[in-house]
Parts: sequence; C-alpha cells; structure tokens
Amino acid sequence: MLEGWFMYFILFWVVVLISFFAIGGFFMFRKFLKRMPKEDGKSDLDWEEHYVNETRHLWQQKEKDLLEDLVSPVPELFRDVARMKIAGKIGELALKEKAAQIDQDLLIRGYILATPKRDHKFLRKKLTEKQINMTPYEHLF
Repeated sequence: MLEGWFMYFILFWVVVLISFFAIGGFFMFRKFLKRMPKEDGKSDLDWEEHYVNETRHLWQQKEKDLLEDLVSPVPELFRDVARMKIAGKIGELALKEKAAQIDQDLLIRGYILATPKRDHKFLRKKLTEKQINMTPYEHLF
C-alpha cells in the first residue's frame, strides 16, 4: 500500500486532474449548448455567422478598426469568439434597421448589447479613452 508523502502526492494529482477535467468539460458543454439547434433549426452560432455574412459588405475599414480597438481588452484567447459574437449582434441590428452601412452609433449599440453586464465597466473605460459620448447609450447599460 502507498504510505507517506507519495500517497499525498498521488491524491494531490488526482484532485488536480479531476478539477481540470471538470473545468474543461464545463466549457465544452457550454459550446455544445450553443451549437444545439433551436426551434427554428439554427443554433446561436449559426445565427451569429448568418448575421456576419449578411452584413459583411456594410462594414467600412474605420468601423472594423474601432471594433478591433474595443475588443482589445478581451484576453487574446477569447478575442476571436468575442469579436464574432459582437459582430453578429451588430449585424442583427443592422438587418433589423435596414442600415445602409455600419456606423459608429450602430457599432456601439451592438457592442453594448452583446457584452455581458459584468464587462460593462471595461467597455465604459474604453469608450471614455476613445472620447466617445456615452449619454445616448446609457439606457442600454
């Protein structure tokens, strides 16, 4: 039988591995749920992709740069996912409003709606740095 420090070493690694598997499983399960089709036959990720593809021609370089700048506080590992989610929400707004092109107002409204409430303080800080007036968007926060 195992005794002494080696037993504790093995038990420590068992706990660490189970914890890592649980954390990884949690994130994989969340991704699985986003990929599950809804009543309309499309998943959340499918709709995001649809909105981005339908509004790709409406984006100007200035708005792409602004979106890239606003997404910069997001950690590099999650930045692509955040950019896609935000661009999907902006595209959804643009299609609903039948916008001729994506402008700064539409971009900021979509960004606020796509951002979780817990991240709004970072968004406010970034908008202040960019010297963008937040008064018209207060009702969205």
